[in-house]
Amino acid sequence: MTDRRSSDHFDGRRFHNPEPTAHGSATTLLRWALTRKPGPWSPHRDEPAGPPPPARVEEGMRVTMVGHATLLVQTAGLNLLTDPIWSERCSPVSWAGPRRRRPPGIGFDDLPRIDAVLLSHDHYDHLDLPTLRRLWARDAPVVLTGLGNAARLRPEGIETVTELDWWDHAELGPLRIHGVPARHFSGRTPFDRDSTLWLGLWVEGPAGTLLFAGDTGLGAHFEEIRRRLGPPDVALLPIGAFRPRWFMQGIHLSPRDAIEAHRRLEAGVMVPIHHGVFPLADDGQDEPLDELREGLREAGEEAPRVQVLAPGQGHTFAPRRASKAAE
Repeated sequence: MTDRRSSDHFDGRRFHNPEPTAHGSATTLLRWALTRKPGPWSPHRDEPAGPPPPARVEEGMRVTMVGHATLLVQTAGLNLLTDPIWSERCSPVSWAGPRRRRPPGIGFDDLPRIDAVLLSHDHYDHLDLPTLRRLWARDAPVVLTGLGNAARLRPEGIETVTELDWWDHAELGPLRIHGVPARHFSGRTPFDRDSTLWLGLWVEGPAGTLLFAGDTGLGAHFEEIRRRLGPPDVALLPIGAFRPRWFMQGIHLSPRDAIEAHRRLEAGVMVPIHHGVFPLADDGQDEPLDELREGLREAGEEAPRVQVLAPGQGHTFAPRRASKAAE
């Protein structure tokens, strides 16, 4: 793991995107607040949880959708959770903030033992302390995350934290976990903006490779990931919280952006994530998937392979090729 010396994305005090974004200034936030036109969301979709997943998966790579950016990845006998949130709201308080509109696709008590959490950044819909405390009390998983986040987690009693910079990696049994760039930002209060690093996480193992992109806008980092690590067998790419585009395009993929990111990665299959659970922007609840399907129709024969997973649904993927990173 590298230290926090100045780099192309860290100035010694704050992290930043090498490709600048105009997101988040007081002026743009005020403009968005005054001009919002949010799409429709259901009050709550009362859907039953899916069946309990297997305790372990030794062959292949099984991915089960929990909801939003939370997915259970099972491979090589290990169980990984991405950005776990079982809370009713993604907020610093339990009584206000964006409320869940679909229940988790797996009941918390139906989760198998979790060996590791892949944590992309510190926003409340991704770093959910109540869920992380429950996981730690039950399973004590290692948390792999970006630089600076250990200081958020260890005071909560979450002790086993491995921080990664972009292009760092850590070993987890037969798996190698790489931190990779994303185009986003961080901060949980008005006073800690960009004090921790946002990133995607790449899982490399005997059953293939998987990219969990976290939150990100479209950028040159997708070509750089492919160049350094090769095309992923599975790419978990966000498609929601993309409207209005003038405000969100620098830091959130639109569904059509996700298709382009898939093309740049040359991924085997894309699994769309980050949609349909929490109303975070102006797109409606079903709009991201509707837009994705329209974009795929427009692409015709050039459309990438996409596997849409409903909450609670799992799918086992087979690798396409040996990982470049393993060569």
